[in-house]
Amino acid sequence: MSVLRFDNVSKQYPGGHVALTDVSFAVAPGEMLFVTGHSGAGKSTLLKLIQLAERPSRGTVLFDEKNLAKVRGTKVALHRRSVGVVYQNHQLLMDRTVGENVGLPLILRGMKRGEIGKRVRSMLDRLGLAPREKALPSQLSAGEQQRVGIARALVAEPTLLVADEPTGNLDPTLSAEIMALFAALPERGTSVLVASHDLGLIKRMRKRVLVLDQGKLADDIAPEELADA
Repeated sequence: MSVLRFDNVSKQYPGGHVALTDVSFAVAPGEMLFVTGHSGAGKSTLLKLIQLAERPSRGTVLFDEKNLAKVRGTKVALHRRSVGVVYQNHQLLMDRTVGENVGLPLILRGMKRGEIGKRVRSMLDRLGLAPREKALPSQLSAGEQQRVGIARALVAEPTLLVADEPTGNLDPTLSAEIMALFAALPERGTSVLVASHDLGLIKRMRKRVLVLDQGKLADDIAPEELADA
């Protein structure tokens, strides 16, 4: 059983650029892992395939044992509700409060206002943001803004959290804080896949690492191998 599985996945864009070639791996329930590689190695394309922002040219992507090739039309939105996404640039709505930003995925689901408020307050409390519920993003520190982005990604209780360079704009102390938050998620049943080029941070986390090189899966490093490095 896996939350996510790539079976010999390749992606070629119009014009001939090959972003991924025969990539295969699986993510277990409650697993945290990293994907790394140089710029242009294929990390962003891999994440887009998971979110159905792109489709593979060949191969199969399975999510909760379902073939994503069969997910079309309105079912795409339903799939995306199962995948929380955290960006390097948090992409908050600057004219909405912290609470409104975090509640947006639940509003899009059509959830009742009372339940939205309950879920939002619980998530903000969990991430240490409860006192900032009525604040605007411009009134927050960089670390707080990123935590709001994480709260928004988690409030709908996704099966998988995907983070694209989530600490790229943060100093080492804040980066460690964000990674600690991610590391605690598998205990709550959420699998976590983090794309990062920060090798020092990846080594310190001692989680499984997928290494992409020119679109190919060059290595799949187990946590114990990093511990011994």
